[in-house]
Amino acid sequence: MAQVKAKYETVMVFSMKNGEESVNALVEKFNKLISDNGTIDNVDTWGQRVLAYPINDETVGYYVVVEFTSAPEFPAELDRIYKITDGVLRSLIVAKNA
Repeated sequence: MAQVKAKYETVMVFSMKNGEESVNALVEKFNKLISDNGTIDNVDTWGQRVLAYPINDETVGYYVVVEFTSAPEFPAELDRIYKITDGVLRSLIVAKNA
């Protein structure tokens, strides 16, 4: 039986306090994690933006939006990794309708 796949979109907001290199390393880390567990359909890098409100005393974040296809179990694991990774200010994962 073929594995059921679903489409998702995740928005990641990274801290800029450790510089652009650390942001690029985190973007690469999460893109690799997603591609190892599914298929990346699109990556939209919004770049540095002023936050609507300060998060942890930071007023600027680096935004990346990734659309991907994976097994339904993966987003929970991705969310867990977001929560334990330094440098991730906010993240959101939503299921997309086909």
